[in-house]
Amino acid sequence: MKAAVRSRYGPPDVVRIVETDKPAVGDGDVLVRVHATTVNRTDCAYRAARPFFMRAFTGLTRPRLTVLGTEYAGVVEAVGGGVSAFSVGDRVFGYNEGPFGTHAEYVSVPHDAAIATMPDGMTFEEAAPGTEGAHYALAFVRRSGLGAGHDVLVYGATGGIGSAAVQLLKQRGATVTAVCDTAHLELVKGLGADRVVDRTAQDFTRDEQRYDAVLDAVGKSTFGRCRRLLKPNGVYSSSELGPGGQNILLPLVTPLFRGRKVVFPFPVEGQEMVRFLRGLMETGEFRPVIDRRYPLERIADAYRYVETGQKIGNVVVTVVPPD
Repeated sequence: MKAAVRSRYGPPDVVRIVETDKPAVGDGDVLVRVHATTVNRTDCAYRAARPFFMRAFTGLTRPRLTVLGTEYAGVVEAVGGGVSAFSVGDRVFGYNEGPFGTHAEYVSVPHDAAIATMPDGMTFEEAAPGTEGAHYALAFVRRSGLGAGHDVLVYGATGGIGSAAVQLLKQRGATVTAVCDTAHLELVKGLGADRVVDRTAQDFTRDEQRYDAVLDAVGKSTFGRCRRLLKPNGVYSSSELGPGGQNILLPLVTPLFRGRKVVFPFPVEGQEMVRFLRGLMETGEFRPVIDRRYPLERIADAYRYVETGQKIGNVVVTVVPPD
């Protein structure tokens, strides 16, 4: 099979397309013929091993796993012994951080991993980006206990996490203020945002409104800058570790004091998550935003584009061209 392989850490150029063995199908496994996958910030971080401490999990001097890729959508080609939840021919999608392997023509995953049948009426390219950004956004919404009656600000509302967060918050009944560039105001309004702030025209941290929660979905601000935006018991969360890893440390410190605090929700990557998102996609309450599509042969270009920081929503990699 064809796969996007890297044998060392580094820039997008370390990734190349090669012929390699199809993954084995053991008892309890599901072999998926991948039709579409994505390149996202998670993939970029693992490819480059940034931050450096990631090497403790992925290999100190060189990566232990050569094929990256977290998201996928495709067709079940084979199932191992004991698998009853999926059958050959099922259209499925899912998330596979840790084992990775979705940047290839085939991936083998446990039947009880973050895999589910695809929503009716969606294409592979539409379903593939339905988990990575969304499961981070879902963790924030759930950990912060947000819903009807809450005012929430989402900074970076056009990214994979931010665009999902706007939709998931609206599904829960929250009132959402979204921050984005001028060119994408209408896009974000279309996601359901109640109010949109043009970050190129004003400093969102000087907003006069106060919020129950602020989500920095691009990791470009800090609790210190956003603190004044929060109501007395409001929470701040970021998609990144922050300067000096403060977004990991502050969740341990700020709850010791009454008032505003930082949370760093660790996402759950199990089957419940992907089934929940499938349900929202089926009802139309959540649709992944897609920026660009690249063929597998140009996956290095997809990496380069994602690393510009300019992507809107998600970048899809097509493995099997649609009919």
